Amino acid sequence: MSKATIFNRLGGRVGLIDAVIDDVVAGELRAVIDDAWSVTGAWERICFYVGAMRDLQYRLPAVNDVLLQEFPDSEQLMALCRIGGDFHDALVEDGHAAGVLADEFTPDDFHALTLDNALVLKHGRRPSREDYDRRTEFVLGGICRATRPPA
Repeated sequence: MSKATIFNRLGGRVGLIDAVIDDVVAGELRAVIDDAWSVTGAWERICFYVGAMRDLQYRLPAVNDVLLQEFPDSEQLMALCRIGGDFHDALVEDGHAAGVLADEFTPDDFHALTLDNALVLKHGRRPSREDYDRRTEFVLGGICRATRPPA
């Protein structure tokens, strides 16, 4: 499809992104959040979410563009960012209430961890999958009070 056709049919790059974002990224991001909600236990939910988000960021580089808000004129993408922010609020509240998340950890910290990861994957040297998964364990070890939920 030529640039002129994209502009005429969709209004340009943002229109193209809005037209395909649900198929490419939004569904995947929503699935991670929905799947995380189905996990029982705050500690398990946090571990699942961090692992699933990092996996998605590694597998689908377009996710990082969404998270970095590369297309701020896209209403769908900004709505998706708000859904993620609301989920972070609830996840941190649950984690603190269950005593499994460091007291100092905030929803903004979840957001920052996700953005930091997006920046590294987009602009840095891509690590091997083995190293990437090993580092996910380090992330979880740093934000959680213990590697297992309290008895």
